[in-house]
Amino acid sequence: MGPEPAAERSDGDEVTRAERDLLGGRRMSDLEALLWNVDKDPYLSSNFGSVTLLASSPDPGKFRRRMLQAVSRIPRLHQRVVPALGRMAPPEWQDDPDFDIDRHVRHLALPEPGTERQLFDLAAQFVQDPIDRTRPLWEFVLVDGLPGGRAALLQKMHHTITDGEGGIRLSEQFIDVVPDAPDVEEVLIVTEPFERGSLVGTAHETLTHGWHRTLGIAQRSAGLAVDTALHPTHLGTMSADVVETGRSMMRQLTVTDQHRSPLWNQPSLGRRLEVLDVSFDDARLAAKALGGSLNDLFVTASVAAAGAYHRDLEAPVDELRMAMPISTRRGRTAGGNSFVPTRVLMPSGDLDPVTRFTEVHEALGRTKGERAIGVVQGMAGVVNLLPTSVVVRIARQQAETVDFTTSNVRAAPFDLYIAGAHIEATYPLGPLAGCAFNATVMSYRGWLNLGLHLDTGQVTEPELLRGHVVEAFAELLAAGS
Repeated sequence: MGPEPAAERSDGDEVTRAERDLLGGRRMSDLEALLWNVDKDPYLSSNFGSVTLLASSPDPGKFRRRMLQAVSRIPRLHQRVVPALGRMAPPEWQDDPDFDIDRHVRHLALPEPGTERQLFDLAAQFVQDPIDRTRPLWEFVLVDGLPGGRAALLQKMHHTITDGEGGIRLSEQFIDVVPDAPDVEEVLIVTEPFERGSLVGTAHETLTHGWHRTLGIAQRSAGLAVDTALHPTHLGTMSADVVETGRSMMRQLTVTDQHRSPLWNQPSLGRRLEVLDVSFDDARLAAKALGGSLNDLFVTASVAAAGAYHRDLEAPVDELRMAMPISTRRGRTAGGNSFVPTRVLMPSGDLDPVTRFTEVHEALGRTKGERAIGVVQGMAGVVNLLPTSVVVRIARQQAETVDFTTSNVRAAPFDLYIAGAHIEATYPLGPLAGCAFNATVMSYRGWLNLGLHLDTGQVTEPELLRGHVVEAFAELLAAGS
């Protein structure tokens, strides 16, 4: 094969290989299209965000210029969503001809007294507010007014742009490793006008996309048939594989029962953020001593806290169903999503920490090996062909099977800066999509920064749940010491 042709950046320069890895595809994946379609129901919003605490106020002008540079390099930051004809293909990304950076990067100050509680309440409302679907699907807000001259950065993105890991890659465009990083020139964002093709041409392109997708499935099926004909001894093994894949699909894609929680069964649009910090090294060493991973420890603490919360409110429950994304990302791509959603029943009864850790470790191991993970994208493509009202109804039914969600994102182990301001911590706000809470942890500079994004209509005593998470981590660290 010959050399790959150079891509063009909106400022006219060639895009480097590293920058090319940040570029997203022209069309959404089937999973992204599903997230886009169900987002019409506010209870299923896939907005996610974060609160980054800063030791001082960053330079607003410098930050704005860095974001313009990021927008010039990552097309999805200056593109809007255009649906395909008749939904026969996923929506595509087209340049927003009216793109204005000041609609996406804003600056405000907290009112007196400027507490972190005010900041976290602002962040929860900010992420909950819907994003304008006619414009690029992201917003950043610099916030001044915290005590001691401290500040914060609020971030919000729609999940169709990228996932948590991709968001970390994207943030590298405006985060520095030194406080006095050089400024950049202001970039002019040049967008291409959207030219709607003829009805016949659009129909042909849309149907061709669907045909290629169907052809890919057919080719994989034909390959399986040829292998069976040439190697009939493989038939027994493949039959067992097919049966196990079918069972896996039943476990992951066709769950029909409701929430296991007797308390968390009436989703609302009320939101709250609770945060806490845990020593990264202490947690890692405890997890290793207990025979598992750092993620096992984090999930175990979340499960234990959820169970203790139910017992405190006199509604004990032996199992809760947890949703968890499993990353399929390869390389350093920032645009697009590379994860598969999974669901797993977790032991929430009154267990000792070591027993619970072992059961969680085994359950997560089984879930990561689910064969259904490989067919989720294809199933999403089929579902997207249904009317939107039907798609939303199916999504709501499946969301009603989940009690809570966890996710784990790794950031840098060293100090970072935004426009000259030192980053103290970053607390994620993962999407709720109808569940009671989303616990997402981000590791940074020797700490686990944990964000508990709560539905206050379900978790009516958020500080109680946070307290149980703190206690659960303490018990696990002691058990693994």
